[in-house]
Amino acid sequence: QVQLVESGGGLVQPGGSLRLSCATSGIMLRFYDMGWYRQVPGRQRELVAGVTTGYRTNYADSVKGRFAISRDNAKNTVYLEMNSLKPEDTAIYYCNVGIGAPQLNWGRGTQVTVSS
Repeated sequence: QVQLVESGGGLVQPGGSLRLSCATSGIMLRFYDMGWYRQVPGRQRELVAGVTTGYRTNYADSVKGRFAISRDNAKNTVYLEMNSLKPEDTAIYYCNVGIGAPQLNWGRGTQVTVSS
């Protein structure tokens, strides 16, 4: 059974940092492009960052220069390092197989709240 389990969210002040993790099971991560997405209630889920099997990365304009996606195939885990956080980064963050075209059922996500 394929599972995606996100963790690492929390409450942080503007300008702060968080590191999110996405632990995968039931798939061999090295064969898949992976993406981090986020959703604010009442709005569509959006792609934040993606990393290919060849370690190429891409980012939404709103997070370029602040967020960094990485992967550790040996640990079947994908990470999202988030720096210089802004209140508008507040959302539930999810990972999924695929960049822009998520392929699996969504996990529970992890809540990120940026507030003073």
